[in-house]
Amino acid sequence: MEIEIGRGKKGRQAYGFDDIAIVPSRRTRDPEDIDITWELAGNKFELPLLASAMDGVVDPKLAIALGKMGGLAVLNLEGIQTRFEDPEPELDKIAALSNKEATRGLQELYQEPVKEELIAKRIKEIKAGGVLAAASLTPQKVEMYYKTAIDAGLDILIIQGTVVSAEHVSTQVEPLNLKEFIGRLDIPVIVGGCASYSTALHLMRTGAVGVLVGVGPGHACTTRRVLGIGVPQATAIADAAAARITHLEESGRYCHVIADGGMRTGGDIAKAIACGADSVMIGSPIAKAEEAPGRGYHWGMATFHPTLPRGTRVHAGQRCTLQELLLGPARENDGTLNLFGALRTSMATTGYQNIKEFQKAEVLVAPSLQTEGKILQQTQGVGMC
Repeated sequence: MEIEIGRGKKGRQAYGFDDIAIVPSRRTRDPEDIDITWELAGNKFELPLLASAMDGVVDPKLAIALGKMGGLAVLNLEGIQTRFEDPEPELDKIAALSNKEATRGLQELYQEPVKEELIAKRIKEIKAGGVLAAASLTPQKVEMYYKTAIDAGLDILIIQGTVVSAEHVSTQVEPLNLKEFIGRLDIPVIVGGCASYSTALHLMRTGAVGVLVGVGPGHACTTRRVLGIGVPQATAIADAAAARITHLEESGRYCHVIADGGMRTGGDIAKAIACGADSVMIGSPIAKAEEAPGRGYHWGMATFHPTLPRGTRVHAGQRCTLQELLLGPARENDGTLNLFGALRTSMATTGYQNIKEFQKAEVLVAPSLQTEGKILQQTQGVGMC
């Protein structure tokens, strides 16, 4: 239903994770009977999780650790790891910057050019760890670097930007033809971000095996304020899931919907999947892990843009191991640890055995869910606060 913004403009009501609740079904299950695995391009993963292609989140060491736990980490091929032979001193510099200096300091560091030999080296490091290598390139640079990455053994390519469309119009440069480009590759490609039914559908039609859904929801992203664009994640994911059905009916091919950003707790991840996501991509939660390269800091891919930064460096704090973050045991009661134990328990409590079933769960618009009966938590600053 459209709401009148003014006499000349109407708009749909959209919802974020805090606005909705998952409704329990008529049955419950044992958590041990719940299957949270998912498959992508013939690869089975124990966790429906991608780690964001951000320099404070993923380096080859974390990619190996996460891969062995059953997830998939995405390396930024235009970041610190491919600009500096030894990225450790540069990461130390970033962590040492004051809040006032952070954006300008990042801009200066990222003036160092990307080196193709380091692209190959980092991918080979991940492969040497015995896990799949996934990496991200922007639409502007993918033609320049993809061959080097594939020759080094890249398994999954992510073409990623703030917003990626299947129909970029330009009088300045020859646009990347996504459908043609993906069609000539021998490895699976994920594209994004997007935040609407039509954009998701057009991206699915390019032959991508998955689309990233999310424009501006991340903790380190300022796109929504700088550009004024974005869609709350619950609505964006549900719209993309509808596009997936249309695409499946048209082509007979299933394209995965990957919720990208805006998730802090296990409950957020559960809601993303209940809205239709097959998997989730998270950044800031992983930046909290001791294994993350950012020294407890997190910043986005557009934070260091030379003329219009659309992100900020935030302090996530190193407060747990990757194991505790994803699989527990949790030593906090706010839902920010044991994220996938929480997903499993949410599915068991609401009666859904696997991801496909959980995507059909009933949800309600329920903004009072965060505050109803929680006055003591609010006044004491504990629990859900």
